[in-house]
Amino acid sequence: MGTRVTRVELTDAAQDLVRLLMSRHGPLMFHQSGGCCDGSAPMCYPRGEFRVGAADVLLGEVAGDTPFWMSADQYAYWRHTHLTVDVVPGRGSGFSLEAPEGVRFLLRSRVLTDEEWERVSAEPSLPTGADIAG
Repeated sequence: MGTRVTRVELTDAAQDLVRLLMSRHGPLMFHQSGGCCDGSAPMCYPRGEFRVGAADVLLGEVAGDTPFWMSADQYAYWRHTHLTVDVVPGRGSGFSLEAPEGVRFLLRSRVLTDEEWERVSAEPSLPTGADIAG
């Protein structure tokens, strides 16, 4: 069947920032909740510092093997999109690792093309926190 449709990627600026954060904090993870803290900004944590819920969806890996998780509720709205993590000036949440750098991660999105959606629809479901834990 080939490889999955890429659902999330980083801009070059985000890739550079992730490399910097990895050099300081070790392996990382992203979580996109759409909840309270910074609205729908992707949060970056040291891997293992944030507990993934059973319904969270693993969209893919960025910057090599950095998992990018999304809450199930948020995924229900964004399942038809391709996400690009970018970096913009400004202070984000104090919970995300980039906050002290004077920048914040930001999501940019586009609707999947008809061809991408057709391929996504034929792929197995994305893994969830329940799949990883079980």
